[in-house]
Amino acid sequence: MSRQAQSRTQPITRRPADTEGQDEICPVCKSSRYLTPSLRFLINPECYHKFCESCVDRIFSHGPAPCPIPGCHKTLRKHRFRTPTFSDLQVEREVDIRKKVAAVFNRREEEFEDLRAYNDYLNEVEDITFNLINHVEVEETEKRFKSYQLAHQAEITDNVALAEQERTSFAQLQKEERDQAKQRRDAARREDAEEKRELVENRRDVLNRLASGQDAEVVAKEGQQVHLKKRMDRVAAAERQRVLQAASNGSSNIVIKGLKARQKQEPDAPIDPFGGLSYEGKYHVLQDDYVWAGVQESKADVLIGAGGYDVRAFTGRALCEAFAGLGVFVADEMDDRDRQKMGDEKNDEIATKGAEVAASKGASTAKGKQKDTVMEDPF
Repeated sequence: MSRQAQSRTQPITRRPADTEGQDEICPVCKSSRYLTPSLRFLINPECYHKFCESCVDRIFSHGPAPCPIPGCHKTLRKHRFRTPTFSDLQVEREVDIRKKVAAVFNRREEEFEDLRAYNDYLNEVEDITFNLINHVEVEETEKRFKSYQLAHQAEITDNVALAEQERTSFAQLQKEERDQAKQRRDAARREDAEEKRELVENRRDVLNRLASGQDAEVVAKEGQQVHLKKRMDRVAAAERQRVLQAASNGSSNIVIKGLKARQKQEPDAPIDPFGGLSYEGKYHVLQDDYVWAGVQESKADVLIGAGGYDVRAFTGRALCEAFAGLGVFVADEMDDRDRQKMGDEKNDEIATKGAEVAASKGASTAKGKQKDTVMEDPF
């Protein structure tokens, strides 16, 4: 028997489309979908182990319970079980991880000032996603993920609200476009019906005029002119309507996205409870450190500074009370002393210069006298 004859006589066996689904077996009760086609399997995002619905109801209906798979120590809850979207659980897990990461790292391109910063941000997001999917440095990656989430909680919330607003606006825009398309179709149908009605009326008018004995060529020519005029009026009206529609909706439908120089908000100024009033010591100037043993011991004691106490506050208060009680302004007295010292030095300098001038004058006078008393010897 030839091969073609054998192929015609032997029955053709076809593999079911969902063979993997037919071979699924619950790891707890060993129920198979091959024997029970209505069997429904569920997964939990904690461990992605697949159980039948009856086992999930039986094990987790009374509260959280550990996963029944040997070696899996995850605690599962019934409300987190769901029907898998993909037959491959690895794909299911990757999709869930990407959704989780995208919900936190939701910054937009227009938030970056240059393309390099935006690409670096996308690279960081992909690194975190890759590590979580492939179990690479999971603890460190989770720390990075949570730290970013805590540091940018306000921005994440704002971007979520903005995305929801954009989805709402896009849905409203689609609804308006559908309504406009429906109105255009209705207007086109009405225009066709009006054109057919006018065509029938024109033919009836031509027949009536011919029956009344008018010239056939004149009647046909006038009928064509009337039909052409009405057609041109409809075309002009439709063109005006199209221009008005484009002018009203042209600017609102344009959305421009891209890199923009985002203006950063200035940080809030620190709170000043005294309204700008500041204390400045009038009696003394506080130094950074003092050699007093009590101050040094207090600075070295951890228990004293643990609550935020500063030894400088004690030294400043002590000096203020001391000098305020005496009524002494150290700075003013130092200025007076410096001025007096400078005055004394100036007076000494003046006296010295005066003495020098007087001495020089006395020497010159004595020398003159000596010249006057010198007498020439006549002999």
